[in-house]
Amino acid sequence: MTTSPDDLDAAPPGLSHAGAVVDQAIGFMTGQNIDGVSIASALLGGAIGMLTRTLDDESVVRILENAIESVKAGEFREPDDHGDA
Repeated sequence: MTTSPDDLDAAPPGLSHAGAVVDQAIGFMTGQNIDGVSIASALLGGAIGMLTRTLDDESVVRILENAIESVKAGEFREPDDHGDA
């Protein structure tokens, strides 16, 4: 089953549960001393793979473009994080 672009505006009912599971997985991997970039890269790759199995390419690109704009706008940064390396 694929989802239309119009369906992307509403949060799916399982989103909160899925988010909690991902948070637990991140905590587990962090506890295994896996570096943050490796964790994030693996999760991002898995997420994109899941999106491509459930959405058309145009919808996946739209989601990724929205994510890029959010990063550029600083929406994922902590309030005291100035992006210093």
